[in-house]
Amino acid sequence: MSDRKLPATKRPSLDLQTHLAELEAAGLLFRVDQPVNKDTELHPLVRCQFLGGMAEDERRAFLFTNVVDSHGRRYDIPVVVGALAATRKIYAMGMARQVEEIGDAWTHAIANPIAPVAVTSPPCQEIVVKGDALREQGGGLASLPVPISTPGFDSAPYLTATLCVTRDPDDGIQNIGTYRGALKDTDRLGVRMSSRTGGAGGYLHWLKYRERHEKMPCAIVMGAAPVIAYTGPMKLAIDLDEITVAGALAGEPIRVAKTVTVDLQIPADAEIVIEGLIDTDQLEPEGPFGESNGYVALEDFNMSMQVTAITRRRSPVFVSIISQVTPSESSVIKKVAYEPMFLDHLRNQLSIKSVLRVVMHEPLTNLRPIIFLQFADDTPRREIWRGLQGASALLADCGKFVIAVSKDIDPANTDAVMWSLAYRSNPIEDVHIEPYRSTGHAPKSGAQTIDSTMLIDATLKYKMAPLALPAREYMERALVLWKDLGLPAPTKTPPWYGYSLGDWTETWEQFARNAIAGEWQENGANTIKRRRGGLTPETPARLVENEGGAGATTAATIHAHKATMPNLPDD
Repeated sequence: MSDRKLPATKRPSLDLQTHLAELEAAGLLFRVDQPVNKDTELHPLVRCQFLGGMAEDERRAFLFTNVVDSHGRRYDIPVVVGALAATRKIYAMGMARQVEEIGDAWTHAIANPIAPVAVTSPPCQEIVVKGDALREQGGGLASLPVPISTPGFDSAPYLTATLCVTRDPDDGIQNIGTYRGALKDTDRLGVRMSSRTGGAGGYLHWLKYRERHEKMPCAIVMGAAPVIAYTGPMKLAIDLDEITVAGALAGEPIRVAKTVTVDLQIPADAEIVIEGLIDTDQLEPEGPFGESNGYVALEDFNMSMQVTAITRRRSPVFVSIISQVTPSESSVIKKVAYEPMFLDHLRNQLSIKSVLRVVMHEPLTNLRPIIFLQFADDTPRREIWRGLQGASALLADCGKFVIAVSKDIDPANTDAVMWSLAYRSNPIEDVHIEPYRSTGHAPKSGAQTIDSTMLIDATLKYKMAPLALPAREYMERALVLWKDLGLPAPTKTPPWYGYSLGDWTETWEQFARNAIAGEWQENGANTIKRRRGGLTPETPARLVENEGGAGATTAATIHAHKATMPNLPDD
């Protein structure tokens, strides 16, 4: 798979198939023309690139043009997976921006929404299936090549890359949310709109329709432009119509059209739309289904949607996303948007300017539970704790564990964070546990109790000895030699060279210079003059000699050394 530079694009593509063509031209889409079983092979094949040691830049979108099922049925609709966010680069192409610009783009779009424009005869309604045609054998939902996401555990093929459009019956404001949909019959879906941590927008609408004893109109949009698709998983204000934010991301109004059988406005240029009414009286068991927290969600009673129409383009593409165990496509969608959102909240809403980065841990944990904050050097401890508390409180299901690290620690390198935890935190002083937290997006096996939050300050609190790797200039020279020898290119994972952390004297610096120059005997001549008797081995030299370097050690550290080494003299 080749890796080419992203093409220059002035505005995001507002047509999914144009986006796919751009991905293919950039070497970011892999076409599979051989028969692939959607029930047993399709998602497992794409998942291979998310498992093991494959670098993110090597992942691709997969377009399957020859889809079959376990009955041998062949579908005339291709399936694409990974086209929204197999990587941050693919997400950035959908936004027509560089990765580092995405956070500012979201902030600007949320603050400056653009209302949509209504059109007639939309492409998403070139073909309309309704009435008895929905209930024909192999018709309706069964005519769509919906993959099974977790073969061996899922109870049905599931719609995953959804934009579920509902409307508030009181104020008329629409909401777009990404919720899973289980195929139940050719004209019936099981829909899960999250009720946890306050409830998703669609769920809050459902509660209002239930009070009215009315069924809730719903349109499930598949294959909208990426800038529209990205709004579904975002945590936007309940009174902010996502289609207006998508317009701001696009830099122009989104074209919308009225649905055929219910009263909703949908993206006119989408690939497929499933219209229907969601029952507010009866719920139906839904699941099991592999969840993004890495565990299979077992059966819950969830919403039942009676399909009233399926509309589509003449030659549509069916879009599915990889979720479940992370990293996945769904975690990338959240990560590239959530991290800038948290950073903006801490820096601009809470005015903690010393926060440099926010990194949400992705492998296996699905971003939400574990958050790393990187702080500038010399940040006051009160500001570090404000940052820890602020990150844990922004969203109810994010920040079960929040860990603060210093500027020299790469928060995207979990090993480096563990190193900081091991040597820069004292649990009895640097760990705070807060009770009464929502369980959030957690597995439902076992007792469902109220959770808690752990905040950890693993920043550098005093000067420390240098990192024990060769200094940068020597590692850079080694990399040149490595390349000249024709060896495989190494991955430079920070820390990849040694650096000072403040506890380093000019004497020791001179020792190092002498050693490099081959003058190590000069160092020996220095130390023989400083020999002493009556000491315990491993007594720190500066605690005895009380030279300039002693100032770098705290009084508490000196006291601790003296407590374990009775032969040390008093100051």
